Amino acid sequence: MNWFPLGLTYATFYMGRYNLNVSSKTMIDMFHFSKADFGIIATAGFWTYALSVIFNGPLADKIGGKKSILIGAVGAAVFNLIIGLLFLGEWQTKIIVGMSLLYSANQFFQSFGALSVVKVNSYWFHVKERGVFGGIFGIMISSGYLLAYTVGGYILSHFPWFYVFIIPSGAILIMFVIDLFIVKDKPSQAGFEDFNTGDATSNDEDKDKPLDWAYLVKKVLTNPIIITIAIAEFCTGFVRQGLLLWLVPFLSEVHHIAPDTYLFNVATLGITIGGILGGLLCGFLSDRVFQSRRAPVAFIFYMGQIIFILLLGWTTNASVAAYLVGICCMWIFGVHGMLSGTASMDFGGTKAAATVAGMLDGIQYLASGLTGFLLGAGLDKFGWPAWTFMIVPFSLIGSLMMIRVWNAKPGNPRVPDPPESLTGAAH
Repeated sequence: MNWFPLGLTYATFYMGRYNLNVSSKTMIDMFHFSKADFGIIATAGFWTYALSVIFNGPLADKIGGKKSILIGAVGAAVFNLIIGLLFLGEWQTKIIVGMSLLYSANQFFQSFGALSVVKVNSYWFHVKERGVFGGIFGIMISSGYLLAYTVGGYILSHFPWFYVFIIPSGAILIMFVIDLFIVKDKPSQAGFEDFNTGDATSNDEDKDKPLDWAYLVKKVLTNPIIITIAIAEFCTGFVRQGLLLWLVPFLSEVHHIAPDTYLFNVATLGITIGGILGGLLCGFLSDRVFQSRRAPVAFIFYMGQIIFILLLGWTTNASVAAYLVGICCMWIFGVHGMLSGTASMDFGGTKAAATVAGMLDGIQYLASGLTGFLLGAGLDKFGWPAWTFMIVPFSLIGSLMMIRVWNAKPGNPRVPDPPESLTGAAH
């Protein structure tokens, strides 16, 4: 009753965020944008999200996850509706500037989504269960991609294109009403007993006191494990958005796959199915095989990214490319859910879960911003053959960061030594 509506709300957030990706090819063609031009809009949104999620993390820790999701839902719904109505009114001038501002405002409110999810569930899941939670978090994200890409592709093919902004606005508002009456911040608010979750702050005497700057510096900003994971999440952000932002133009221009065709649906459903499988597999391996350590399984998944993203760029077969999209997303979203959703609760604890989630998500979206104007300019200059080669170095760097914190678990006072078998690779 608590988890499902919260997760579904986050999925509708994605529908109202990645509608820009779905409409990218349409906007580029309709308004004669270069890829770098369109990338400016995406970068503005990504970097706004990055700054917002960092600053809103401590706010979410103070006001609670439920209030955070409600604030985010109202704002995201309003700005998606505004964008849709402006295009309905045949908006034609200063679109890059106007869309950059409006999409950025949408992203500001979107930033409350992940923070609220992590904050609420930090009270409901023990650290030994959180690998599986990471899998559930991955399912939520993947469901959002289903709504954004597959349903968005259907909307694009059967309705005026700007309905990809209007329809998500309505979906988000519906979930706002449901969350208002159902979601609870803590087990005690739902008639259960609060319990010791076994995370980094579960035994702190002041764990229920408001977060202050001194605590933030002492336990979060100077924690070498969190800093290392943050570097890895920077890499995840570039890989994830480097693939997703340019996926629709890639399928259209390289493989001539149009929205709502069979192969387009294979690719977009693959994002969802691959993300679900990746999240569940990552969570299972972390909890059951690696004793709740997150780094070893993340390392394996970074390696998978390198192999299959290169294959995606190499293949000339449209059907193979469509199926490879889902396989790539399995490796990408597994890591994303594990580090952003699970590690943030482990090392931030119930007291600072949203703050750490905001820090990791924010750094990830700083990298995402580079996939807009910078990767767009690279595609304008070098073309699609260079696309995947510009992405995979970040997967390699991420894997090296995981070697650095190979044995990290909540409560460790320092960065544990990496396994001897991998020490040479780390150096």
